Amino acid sequence: MSQKTEARGRRTVYKIRLQKGDTVVVRSGKYKGRTGKVLATHPKLNKASVEGLNIVKRHLKPTRTQPQGGIVEEIRPIWVSKLAVMDGAQKATKISYKLDKADAKVRIAKTSGKEL
Repeated sequence: MSQKTEARGRRTVYKIRLQKGDTVVVRSGKYKGRTGKVLATHPKLNKASVEGLNIVKRHLKPTRTQPQGGIVEEIRPIWVSKLAVMDGAQKATKISYKLDKADAKVRIAKTSGKEL
């Protein structure tokens, strides 16, 4: 993408095959081997928020809404490339798509061939 298009505010929106509620396993990095549920996907960032992973502590100044301030734990998104969906046999798998009889797009697990 050129600098002109970025300057106008256009950003790439990535196609993320993960969906909210999917059980995923982390393939690499600090949390390698850990599993969790996808809480949200962020297509503009190419990241997903996973329950119980990448929790950081954030120091908040006192404000009117939170006069005490303090330290808050929050979940930060993790790169989608580090995540893989778990299929029925609890194995990491890639996702493919297929049309069913009603011409609806269905997600299929590559390892087992079953519907997700």
